[in-house]
Amino acid sequence: MDTKHAKYERLIDFCKTLAPTPAAVVHPCDQASLEGAMEAARLGLIAPILVGPRERIETLAASLGIDLAGVEIVDAPHSMAAAARAVQLVREGRAEALMKGSLHTDELMAAVVKRDTGLRTARRVSHCFVMDVPGHDEALIITDAAVNIAPTLEEKADILQNAIDLAHALRVEEVRVAILSAMETVNPKVPSTVEAAALCKMVDRHQITGALVDGPLALDNAIDLEAARIKKIDSPVAGRANVLLVPDLEAGNMLAKSLSFLAGADAAGIVLGARVPIILTSRADSILTRLASCAVAALVAQARRENSKVMG
Repeated sequence: MDTKHAKYERLIDFCKTLAPTPAAVVHPCDQASLEGAMEAARLGLIAPILVGPRERIETLAASLGIDLAGVEIVDAPHSMAAAARAVQLVREGRAEALMKGSLHTDELMAAVVKRDTGLRTARRVSHCFVMDVPGHDEALIITDAAVNIAPTLEEKADILQNAIDLAHALRVEEVRVAILSAMETVNPKVPSTVEAAALCKMVDRHQITGALVDGPLALDNAIDLEAARIKKIDSPVAGRANVLLVPDLEAGNMLAKSLSFLAGADAAGIVLGARVPIILTSRADSILTRLASCAVAALVAQARRENSKVMG
């Protein structure tokens, strides 16, 4: 791991000092998902329970030279059954995280959001990328680029609170959220600017807590101090944001992929708002990105344990 990945390296190293998080790995039936889960287990980030067709998993492991001795396998005939069984393991208290294997995200999330048997909470489910951008001082959290297509103002409030809670779980000392739009002034013809202003007022009224929040901000004056100075934006967030709330899934997806493919950034993925964190990886993810996603989930799971102790 070179300096390009320094932020992820620090994150993984810290998580090695924690007890492994019990994680149900859903349908790990291709090389990337099985290797990622077992490497995370080897580093002590997770304690995996492999959920899927036992024979297929064992055959794959043998072909890759992966030793499954001591690893629990819960037999499930196909991907949808594996998703349902993994969710049940969480409800039974046996798993504190879910990890996506070689199944469609929709299949996994359908089991998670089922009304009676899923893992819903009062909070909207949303996705965060934790991005390690070369040349940028700290990790950037971008939300939501994978789950909520065109979120309403009410849904954005939950997406924002999920991201703030994630930043605290990652031990970010000062959480600074920029609510992104194409401009930094409120324009009634651009709905995302009006919603940004409303979200900031919700923060003022303590409906959303735990961060400095400002918006609307354009991307340049959200993350570049000089751009904010030129525009004369007086804000503790402008130019210094470490969380970026995007207007919709399309904007978020384009932003995250631009950073990945043009700036060489890595994007660890996590879904929040369910009873447990969900490690949502892509087939294109490197092993490092998969490990970082596991480390993020481990910190979220630990924060949940600590919060439940305080509440209890």
